[in-house]
Amino acid sequence: MAVVSLFVGVGTVTPARLLAEGPEGPAMQLLLVSRLPRTIAVLLAGMAIGVAGLLMQLLARNRFVEPSTAGTAESASLGLLAVMVLAPEAPILVKMLVAAGFALAGTALFLAILRQVPLRSVLMVPLLGLMLGGVIEAVTTFLAYRMDLLQSVNAWTAGDFSGVLEGRYELLWVAFALTVLAWFAADRFTVAGMGEDVATSLGLDHRRVLAMGLFIVAMVTATVVVTVGMVPFFGLVVPNLVAMAMGDHARRAIPWIAVLGGMLLLACDMLGRVIRFPYEIPVGTIVGVVGAALFLALLFRRQARLG
Repeated sequence: MAVVSLFVGVGTVTPARLLAEGPEGPAMQLLLVSRLPRTIAVLLAGMAIGVAGLLMQLLARNRFVEPSTAGTAESASLGLLAVMVLAPEAPILVKMLVAAGFALAGTALFLAILRQVPLRSVLMVPLLGLMLGGVIEAVTTFLAYRMDLLQSVNAWTAGDFSGVLEGRYELLWVAFALTVLAWFAADRFTVAGMGEDVATSLGLDHRRVLAMGLFIVAMVTATVVVTVGMVPFFGLVVPNLVAMAMGDHARRAIPWIAVLGGMLLLACDMLGRVIRFPYEIPVGTIVGVVGAALFLALLFRRQARLG
């Protein structure tokens, strides 16, 4: 799929043309400057979002949460708006760090709310997250509208890989490094997902593991939002699909989540490029439709199993 992705797009890039024009030809330049960075960015983002979704589900002990259903992504967008207002000339790294700080605060707020609200159903958890995210998004939209920055915020947060070029996606390697870190600490996250009492009885510092998980989720979310925008429901669907086949052991599941995440996001990106060729539909729109449908299917499947 990654190889096919290199040759899908409005500009004509084929093996025959690459051989005919040589390494300095326009086809090779298009391949190296646009197609290859875009494909790598899609794979890195898909891996990172999927694993971040798994960590969110373990920390919240609920299968129906992920950064876009817990207020994390919306908080990162609010952080981006804050940088646009207070330091519009700030480099991209500063924007990522500020967005990560806001994402961390939003996720911590979500978990704090969960501790205070009696949950009679597991479906209340994503419902609370969606409500929190809706409030944060409404505040962001209102402030952006009043400051005439609504179009800029929308451009930053819309999940779209069409603007990815060489030199504009490398921050996603940070998300990849955090994904590897999550795999090394997978056993701790698995134990932490059993609850604070069980984790403490097994000698695990639950608060430290929780803080590390929140840091990874916040940094991954901020990196992806700053680079390509929000990709809704993706971190919810991919871990659940893997869990249906492999169970809840994080160390065993993370490599498969990374592979499936990269593959599924790449498939959605290529679909967006060809469904209305030569025009392009943002991958966030494609994933939103596919992810929402799979989300509903998972809900109905759980309800049928409980019934």
